[in-house]
Amino acid sequence: MKRIASKTTAFKRHFSKDEGGAITALNLSFVVVMAILGGVAIDVSSLIQARTQLQVAADTAAHAALYMRDTQSKDVAKDEALKIASTMMPTGRYGEVLRAENIHFGTYDKATKAFTVDEDSRAAVYVKTDRLSENANPVTSFLLQFIGFNEWDVATTSVFETYRPGCLREGFVADDVVDVQSNNGFMNGFCIHSNTHVSANQNNLFEAGTIVSMPDLGDLDITSSGFEKNEGLEAALREGRLRLRVFSRLKIIEAGMTQKNSEYYRDYVTSDIAIEKDLTSNNNVVSMADLTTGRVHKLTCTIPNGSMTINGETFSEVVIITNCPVKMSALTALEDATLIIKDTSSSSMSAPSGLRIGKDDGCVDGGGAQILTYGGIANAAKVEMYGSQILAVGSVNFAAANEGIEGASIVSDSEIDITSGTSMAFCGSGMDSIFEAEYFRMAG
Repeated sequence: MKRIASKTTAFKRHFSKDEGGAITALNLSFVVVMAILGGVAIDVSSLIQARTQLQVAADTAAHAALYMRDTQSKDVAKDEALKIASTMMPTGRYGEVLRAENIHFGTYDKATKAFTVDEDSRAAVYVKTDRLSENANPVTSFLLQFIGFNEWDVATTSVFETYRPGCLREGFVADDVVDVQSNNGFMNGFCIHSNTHVSANQNNLFEAGTIVSMPDLGDLDITSSGFEKNEGLEAALREGRLRLRVFSRLKIIEAGMTQKNSEYYRDYVTSDIAIEKDLTSNNNVVSMADLTTGRVHKLTCTIPNGSMTINGETFSEVVIITNCPVKMSALTALEDATLIIKDTSSSSMSAPSGLRIGKDDGCVDGGGAQILTYGGIANAAKVEMYGSQILAVGSVNFAAANEGIEGASIVSDSEIDITSGTSMAFCGSGMDSIFEAEYFRMAG
């Protein structure tokens, strides 16, 4: 018995000192730790992916809502946002990630990052997407559920706002070439933009604060003298492309002349019923005496290849919509007036000399005029513009009068050719009556 007890004691002593299998136990602990860390990594990755999906859905839905709100009711705009969100994150898989009560229109203050709800506003939109336990669509965990973390609530928000590019409010903008030729002065704030390239001759002055932009600065066309003979040009250069959205709204603008609820309805128009007139009886010559102040006039050329001549006088507080090519007589002036030309020829409007668009009033509100043509403007000589606008589907070719540009928005869906020797001054105000289209950007 003593011998057996002695062997038992010896075995116990040996076993307690034996280190065999210690690595196996350590490995098991390491595996457990790694499993936990792996579980955390997998679940965190899943969480990040879910949040990213929700954010993309929120951003896309917000953009769609604000885009639709530009021309549609808030209900239509919200429905479009809901449709977009459900397409990107199908309800059958992700549950309802966006609901109508989480879409709000209003205004956004970037300085304070505060969104103010105003459902009648078209200025901004707030969208919230989420996956929540209360909505039965949380983000479920994988391995972490073994330690009590079964699911996560995830929510994202997006704010989009409208804006109006400064170049379109005051400057020369064309989808094709903008050619500024020689001896012109462009004052601080003035903008020249082309979606192809800008061409400049020499002896032009570009004041500090002037912008000259195009998609690729390598396409800039200047003379062999380079920047030496175009003072300030190099500093003014910017790269960028600008979608000319306003040309998709021409029909809306035209219709807005007789729609009191339209943003394009003119303040000086007193009736939404247009006066229609055939010009044949007065040999297609129009004077202010033929028009009624405060009214919209639809003037028709019924003679084949007929044109309309506007008498050399001041036209004020009238809207003229015509299918005729228009010839401006010398010294014609437009003040608080809108001319819409539906003729599509390259010379849908011409002016021999001395056309004044807008009132020379030092950039105060009011007095501006707008010319919208579905064609081009050719042979316009010594044009003056004050707080006014030209929109042309075709090319714009004109010679500005010396010191005769102060507040001008000229936008062409083709090209702009500006002859030499004038100063293009910047107003910064008095441009509120021009035709614009909203642009959309993420605000927060």
